[in-house]
This record gives sequence, C-alpha cells and structure tokens, in this order.
Amino acid sequence: MAQINTNEVIANSKFNRFHLGLLLWSFFIIAFDGYDLVVYGTVVPVLIEQWNLTSVEAGAMGSYGLFGMMFGAIFFGTLADRIGRKNVIAITLILFSLFTFLCGFAETPTLFSTFRFLAGLGLGGIMPNVIALLTDYSPKSMRSMVVSIVLCGYSVGGILAPLLGILLMPTLGWESIFWIAGLPLLALPLLYKQLPETASHLIRRGKKEELFATLSKVSPGITFNKNDELLELNTPATKVPIVGLFNNNRALSTVMFWIAFFSCLLMVYGLNTWLPNLMIKAGYALNSSLGFLIALQGGAIIGTLIIARLCDKYGSKKMLVPMYASGAVALTLLGFGGNSLLIYVLVAIAGAATVGAQNIVQAYVSQYYPAFIRSTALGTASGIGRIGGMLGPILGGFLLSISLPIHLNFIAFAIPGLIAAIALAIVPEKQAHYNKVANEMNSGSEQQKVM
Repeated sequence: MAQINTNEVIANSKFNRFHLGLLLWSFFIIAFDGYDLVVYGTVVPVLIEQWNLTSVEAGAMGSYGLFGMMFGAIFFGTLADRIGRKNVIAITLILFSLFTFLCGFAETPTLFSTFRFLAGLGLGGIMPNVIALLTDYSPKSMRSMVVSIVLCGYSVGGILAPLLGILLMPTLGWESIFWIAGLPLLALPLLYKQLPETASHLIRRGKKEELFATLSKVSPGITFNKNDELLELNTPATKVPIVGLFNNNRALSTVMFWIAFFSCLLMVYGLNTWLPNLMIKAGYALNSSLGFLIALQGGAIIGTLIIARLCDKYGSKKMLVPMYASGAVALTLLGFGGNSLLIYVLVAIAGAATVGAQNIVQAYVSQYYPAFIRSTALGTASGIGRIGGMLGPILGGFLLSISLPIHLNFIAFAIPGLIAAIALAIVPEKQAHYNKVANEMNSGSEQQKVM
C-alpha cells in the first residue's frame, strides 16, 4: 500500500495525451466564449441603423451581457469550489451558447438585451472554471503556457466573429452569425464525458476510483492500487470561500487584482464594442474597420504566446506591468492617426496589451492562490472586472454621443491601462511562500490522510 500525493503526481507529470485533450477541449470552449463576446461589436453598426439606436442605447445594450457576466463570474466561480468545476462548466456552456443563439431570433432591442444578459451569466462563469481546471491538472513547469495557449482561443473566437460578419452579413443578415454560437451545444455530451473533475473535489466526495483513473492518465508511469492512501494538503475549511481571499496576507493582492481586472476589461470590452465605429468615424470603411478588430485579436494571440513564455522564465508580474503600460501608449498614439501599416501595428500592440494581458493575468491569478479558493479568486476578480467591462461600452457610446475629437476617445481608453500597470506593480511577489507557511500553520503538518 502506497501513499499518493495527488498534487505532486500532477505537478511532476509530463505533458501527454491527457493534457492535450484537456487543452483542446478548453480551447474549444474559450474560442466560443470569445466569439460570443465579440459578436456584438461586429453587428452593432448594423443594429444602430436597423433599430434606429443612439450610440448611448447601443452601448447600454452591449453592457447588458457584461452585467450578466459580473453575476455569473462571482456566483459560478464560488459555486464550483463547492460542487465541482466540471458540472459548472457544463451549466455555463449551456447558458451562453443557447441564449447567444437565440439572439439571432430577437426582433426587438428589449428581447435582444434580455438574451444577452442571460448569455452573460454563462459567459462570466465559464472562463474562471476552465482556467482553474487547467491549472489543477497542468504540469507545474508549463502552467502559464498551457493556460495562455487556451486563452488564445478567446482571440481566435474574436477574429472569427468579424470575419464571419464580413462573409455572411451581406447575404444572410446579422442574425446568421449568432446562430453559429449554438454549435457548442452539439458537442456538450462528448465534452462532458471527456473533461475530468478536479482532484480535490473527487477526494472530498470520496470518489477514489475515478480519481485514480484520472491520475493514471495524468501520469501513466505510476501504478495506482485501490488500497493506496491519498494525501492532500490540509486547507482551512470554510463555508464562504470568498473569505479566504483576504486571509493570510492576501487582502492587498486581492484588491490590486480586482483593480487590474476592472481597468483591463474596461479597455477590452470598450474596444471590442466600439473599435469598428471609432475607425469609421476616423474615415475608414466598415470592412476595413472590422479588419482592425481582427488585428486587435491577432495581436492578442501573438502577445499572449510570447509573453507567456517569458512569464514562465522571468515571472508574470515583471511582464504584465510594462505590457499594460505599452497598451496605454499604443491607444494614445492611435488617436493621432498615421498610415495604414502604422495603424494596424498600433492596433495589434493594443490587442496584445489589453486582451493578451488579460489572458496572462488570469494565468497569474490561477497560480497565485491555493487550489481550494482558485475558482473563487478567478470568479470574483472576473466579476469585479465585468463592472469595468460594463462601463467600457457605455463610456464609448457616451464619448461618441458628445462628438469629442477622435484622439480624446482613444486617450480615455488608454488611462485604465496605466491604472492596471500601477495596481499590478503593488502586488506582492512572494504570495506562494505565504500560502505555504499559512497552510503549515493551519494544519500543523503539510499532509493528512484522507482515504
């Protein structure tokens, strides 16, 4: 009879077929998450004309989905630490896919906004849990890279939305690109069968055989016996996981992460909603303006992959602070125009420093907190961030309605980038050490027998 430490088995595993399958399914989910978020920005110029909306009304419609995301992120992030990440991923996928699909059948702004809010509940809840599940099962040596690769799926979906808008809207109408959002529902049975449940949840539920079956895939070189004892790091029990975010010297870090998420998501959703319109105001045609939205997401993919590799080598904080600052500079310069090549480069840099930075900061947070509050930490930070996300489309709509010079619109979206850089600079870097010490103090010993 052996004693099995699940955390060590997972941390020391080598990337294999199991990890690849988890990565691909997670990428698929996040790609549609990104698609569903960006699709509104793709159709908003058409909806403004068809439904005779003002800029403020269109901005408010864009914010209803983000309002739902705020509640979804907090509620489903906390719920997953109690009922399991796999179950919550399935619930949230159904919510965002079904109601985004139904947006394609909405005939009034009110019904459209209602569907966007309900879809937002799922959109807000799914990303924190996918990231937490990835972190739970990824080898320690490449956790930042694995999470960052999957989060590039957000940008792939963000590129697909305007691309399909260019291809489909002229012939099939704006409704057609919402219908595509229902595809994940067809894949749900297979996805649910293949996704693993997190190890800590299986241990709490006494599902030893299911856990050993999963660990055999994580690390095929290790043989597990039903008589083996499981060891788990002893963590303080609490019925309110959110309290753990402020215990053991985590309060300052938690607040600074919330400010960074708020500021970055204000930029992300503001730009995703209004970049095409801002570029039209600057004199570009609709198709060219949608091309800038593609450049924004393309820059996010390249930036995420490059910076994620550097984060594994030098640390996430050292990369994120200058990344946020460079986004503020790029957005400021965008407002003053230039030749097309320069504009595309600046948009790509802005994408890397907004969407890309948001991808990486989520990977950072997923490793910053202990496993027993990981979904809660990501969910609450995302929920606070959605408040900024809601303000982004409203801010853009307000700025356009008062007819400010174009460069002032871009400067308004650049300022939050500086705020995010300052907030991340304040976050203590040695939290992992504090977590270890705190767990030792709470348990008196690093490990306990649980089965």
